[in-house]
Amino acid sequence: MKEDIWADTQPWGLDDAPRSPLLDAKVMMVDDEPLMTDLIQAYLEDEGYSRFVVANDPRQAMELLRREQPSVLLLDLMMPHISGFDLLEMVRGDRQLRYTPVIVLTAATGADAKLRALQLGVTDFLSKPVNESELVLRLRNTLAFHQYHKRLLNFDRATGLPNQREFDHSIDGIIARRALVGGMVALLCINVPMCRQLRESAGQPAADALAQTVARRLERLARKVLQLQRILGTDRSPLVSRLGTTQFGLVLDGLPDTDAVENLAEQVIALIAESTMVAGHEVAAGAWIGIALCPADGTAGEQLRKGATLAVACAQQQAHPTYLFASAELNARSNERLALGSALRGAAQRDELLLHYQPKVDVANGRIVGAEALVRWQHPEMGLIPPLRFIGLAEELGLIQSIGRWVMQTACRDAAQWHYDGLGELKIAINVAKPQFQIGGLCEALRADMAAAGLPPHLMVIELTESMLMDDVPSSRVQMHALKQLGITLSIDDFGTGYSSLSYLKSFPLDELKIDRTFIMDLPGSESDIAIVRAVIGLGHSLGMTVLAEGIETAAQLDCMRTLGCDLFQGFLFSKPVPAAEFVALVKAQRPA
Repeated sequence: MKEDIWADTQPWGLDDAPRSPLLDAKVMMVDDEPLMTDLIQAYLEDEGYSRFVVANDPRQAMELLRREQPSVLLLDLMMPHISGFDLLEMVRGDRQLRYTPVIVLTAATGADAKLRALQLGVTDFLSKPVNESELVLRLRNTLAFHQYHKRLLNFDRATGLPNQREFDHSIDGIIARRALVGGMVALLCINVPMCRQLRESAGQPAADALAQTVARRLERLARKVLQLQRILGTDRSPLVSRLGTTQFGLVLDGLPDTDAVENLAEQVIALIAESTMVAGHEVAAGAWIGIALCPADGTAGEQLRKGATLAVACAQQQAHPTYLFASAELNARSNERLALGSALRGAAQRDELLLHYQPKVDVANGRIVGAEALVRWQHPEMGLIPPLRFIGLAEELGLIQSIGRWVMQTACRDAAQWHYDGLGELKIAINVAKPQFQIGGLCEALRADMAAAGLPPHLMVIELTESMLMDDVPSSRVQMHALKQLGITLSIDDFGTGYSSLSYLKSFPLDELKIDRTFIMDLPGSESDIAIVRAVIGLGHSLGMTVLAEGIETAAQLDCMRTLGCDLFQGFLFSKPVPAAEFVALVKAQRPA
């Protein structure tokens, strides 16, 4: 990392200097002679310095300095009203300006004047009349040294990350921007005890190597979040810092809710837990995180850091890596969510997952033609947990693949059993989550599960959503054709709530179109919804698809669907989702004795 720390900071000669970063510097000159300031400005603009600020009245200089915050100050000593010495005293006494490098341009060459200026912290001297080449060289070297000194002062040596000093300075700016960009600001204080353990056991180089790995992983995560926010049309600036030997800081703004913050914390823990080679040994570090939010926990950087520091101290009392909020209320919610996630990991192995089946019914004759498989979780203490409470959590924890596979295997076995028990050609529909569809392996898994259960492929229906398909249209089309080659049926779920791109819809090999319940709930009273549903049914039929209406809860809604020519329906009017045995009983009740 040494190259990163020294980059663009060394006082090179004129010919080999890394010019661009220094040319961005803002130069301010205070001199009561306009001719002199015009001359200096012309010199510097010829060399590429375009950010030049002038004060010809020294009485206005301090106000201008505070507003402009220049990278370097060129100062005349002999001026009316306020001398350069007086201004130097004010600059060095100002909290924001005290470290600003000052180059004196003066005709006063006496030893006493130079000594007094040096005592007040002057960086360099130039005698009037100013030599152009000497001015450019001294300015460049002053800026380069100041930039290097600033980096040593404000950045961590091992990782190149901003240190606590720079972190405290930057976070207030991020908080101030919140009023413009909206959302929450989250400050994560991340403790990685392994950094200290390695220093004590393997030496400082090993500890530095781990710290560099952690830093790069946090930066990678921050870039990923930033790219996503730019796609969504926002402009954020994540801040990654090193706050101490074992502590790192991560600040993100524009986060929509605490779920997003929790997801972020879980990603940090997972990233840092990935093993890495340090000093010839494979090391897997743990991360304990304290979280403070703006505005909930304060509207100043100091308040947030204090809250996050206290929270991470509490988090470290846990044996395993975890995160805690500064807010007691959010902690209670997070603890429940963490407990739920921990229990979910082994739910399938403990036989706590089960499938309920909602009948799909023929609109014309009221007979059951199939069912949609819906997963439920029978928690030993919390009872039956609906999918809305745990499916999103399963996706965040990376468990959706295993849960989805369990659903496929169980549904295949149940549907095959119904088939061989003589219940007819009942089709079983399975909802596929986005990771299952996009990561790959879905076709192979389906082929294996249908073969193992003995389920004929034409009885299998895979339900996909619009948003899932539209994320990567070419890849989706390839995946869908591969599924079709297995002989299964493809259904598009929640139609009308997403992209609804007809040009893409007609190019997908779909067999069934499901009308979302949001278009059904106000029927038959809503003329606009009737028009939409009629159009969707006509569209589906014109593309050779079967059309199914979801959420049918009243006889009037069913009559409306029948009038409009809908093929199938499901909803509470006929049956809610029920366990397999109850679904079989419903089917048998329709069969002749």
